[in-house]
Amino acid sequence: MAQLIRKADTTGTQESSWAHSPLLVGILAGLFALSGGVVLAFGGPLAAAALIFAGIAAVVVLRNLEMGFWGVIAVITLLPFATLPIDIGITPTFLDVALGAVVGVWLLRLASGRQRTIVTAPITVPLLVFIVLAVFAFIFGLNNGPLTPTLLRHFAELLLSLAFVLVVVDYAQSWRHLERLVQALLLMGAVAALVGIVLWALPEETANQALNALQRVGYPGGWVIRYVEENPELAERAIGTSVDPNSFGGLLVLVGALAGPQLVARKPLFSRFLTALIAGLVFVALVLTLSRGAMVALIAGLGFVALARYRRLLPYMVFAGLLFLLLPVAQGYVARFVEGLRGQDLATQMRFGEYLDALTLIARYPLFGVGFAGSPDIDIYLGVASVYLTIAQQMGLLGLIAFLLLMLTVLGYAFFNRHHFRRHAHLDAIWLGLHAALIGGLVAGIFDHYLFNINFHHAVTLFWLIVGMATAATRLGTQEALALAGDE
Repeated sequence: MAQLIRKADTTGTQESSWAHSPLLVGILAGLFALSGGVVLAFGGPLAAAALIFAGIAAVVVLRNLEMGFWGVIAVITLLPFATLPIDIGITPTFLDVALGAVVGVWLLRLASGRQRTIVTAPITVPLLVFIVLAVFAFIFGLNNGPLTPTLLRHFAELLLSLAFVLVVVDYAQSWRHLERLVQALLLMGAVAALVGIVLWALPEETANQALNALQRVGYPGGWVIRYVEENPELAERAIGTSVDPNSFGGLLVLVGALAGPQLVARKPLFSRFLTALIAGLVFVALVLTLSRGAMVALIAGLGFVALARYRRLLPYMVFAGLLFLLLPVAQGYVARFVEGLRGQDLATQMRFGEYLDALTLIARYPLFGVGFAGSPDIDIYLGVASVYLTIAQQMGLLGLIAFLLLMLTVLGYAFFNRHHFRRHAHLDAIWLGLHAALIGGLVAGIFDHYLFNINFHHAVTLFWLIVGMATAATRLGTQEALALAGDE
């Protein structure tokens, strides 16, 4: 059950007055002017312009924290690898600015006394334990590789994403807050899917030129179009603005599983037409990624929804799946699945090799792993296409057990409070969708590592955002049921 640590003080009027506090505005203006002068002197006008942009974003978040959450979601879905044109040893990303602004403002609200409440949930303690183990593994593994500014930034981003769960749980103190976050994620996920479809449909040269235009915000250049097995003779894979087709597939899995229950909800968040459009765009884009693991993950997420609430839909889902498999356009996709199951294609064979090497490394360093800097042995490497083996490599079996207990806490919390949602169809679809997305992400983690890869900060943040939102949904349902019981 959520615990109120201090007396509540979270009204919109108070938040607005805090944002207009003369002392606070004066301090921020002074710091901003000082920072602007330093950046202009050493970084040039482009860096100064980037600072102005960041300052405007910070002011917006100060006035309305929800705008900060929308900014985080927008960057994750649409420009996940965009960076500011500033080099201070490290190059901040758009996501660093957006996420840092939200967490920073949340901390300022607590420090200033404008918010006297911290809402927690059963996930809090296991999450803090997991964070402590990650810090320990990072320090313990520094002997295995150099401590570069990039490594330090990536690890700080990982900690920020993990801590973001606490912010999400505390922020979503009403269903309306949570609904708007879900709506933002669905809409922006659909836009990302549409961009991926359009880029895939364009001539390859044109699509590549469009993606190369993103070099201005730190994206890689050259030939960035991706193919099956990296072979231009084989099929092109949709990547959107996510650079990597598997990472793009992971985004689509989480958004698609979230959208699934809305299709059958009595009171969906959007109109029936818009809901179907969102789901259709996401499904088509997912198919175009040719990511087999992502498709299996989406099926698992939607299967959870069907088993939990809509068992009558199972025959229709099976029929739709068989129909899709029989379509001529799907034959190449089916062939890829069969090759993967048989271990005949190069990508699957490489994965099997990675799994064996990962198990070798884990057997050598079973308890605490080797950290995040690198492998201590020259005959073995750090990196494997699996979230679970990645955690075991970097944080040892203790870290993996902590992660699994953390996920079991979230799912167990939902399971023991599932009955609170049966009477509320509108809320039930949101709650089901968030947990379907979580299950989809956990299944996707079997086949790839981007949801716990410090080089894919956006994917890591999205996964933990879903964890926080799912936990908040269960907390809100439980809180509402207790309130109703008290009234009776």
